[in-house]
Amino acid sequence: MADGSAWQALLTCTGLVALAEMGDKTQLLALALAARWRRPWPIVWGIAVATLLNHALAAWVGTLAGQWAQTLGPNVLPTAVGVGFVLMGAWLLVPDHADDGPRLWDRLGVFGATCVAFFVLEMGDKTQVATIALAARFDGALLAVVAGTTLGMLLANAPVVWLGDRLASRLNLVWLNRAAAALFVALGAWTLWQTWVA
Repeated sequence: MADGSAWQALLTCTGLVALAEMGDKTQLLALALAARWRRPWPIVWGIAVATLLNHALAAWVGTLAGQWAQTLGPNVLPTAVGVGFVLMGAWLLVPDHADDGPRLWDRLGVFGATCVAFFVLEMGDKTQVATIALAARFDGALLAVVAGTTLGMLLANAPVVWLGDRLASRLNLVWLNRAAAALFVALGAWTLWQTWVA
């Protein structure tokens, strides 16, 4: 490894990602999932698997970033992320109806829904971008980077899941859903504004 030990990569990645996730949208998602299903273990495992897959992909991209980073336009990823946030916010406002039949999330189950939601939400997120940069920095420590960033995500989100499970009966899920929708729309609008206007 060209830049430090695997332990240094593991500890650095864990600390940076855990700090970066504080107050992030994934914590809001973890709380919403815990409030909806009240089954913390499948949610925590879903977060772990989704993050592991997402950050493994990001770390692999990080090792190749120097070769193909200039071929993408600088506005492609931020634009896609911004539009995705706005669409997710709008989708959160669509109410569930009992007569709609089983929803995709219900068919996937708690673990599957958590995996899909976290994997998609992490696409283009600051921790995924950080994972790309960390993989480039700690060249040759791909496993340590992925393990560290995944552990950092769990350190930031697992306590939220347990807290959400305990407070679910006290939460107003309608307002939580509206707040999440507003946050996603605001993040999307801000991302698009920063990309195209600022």
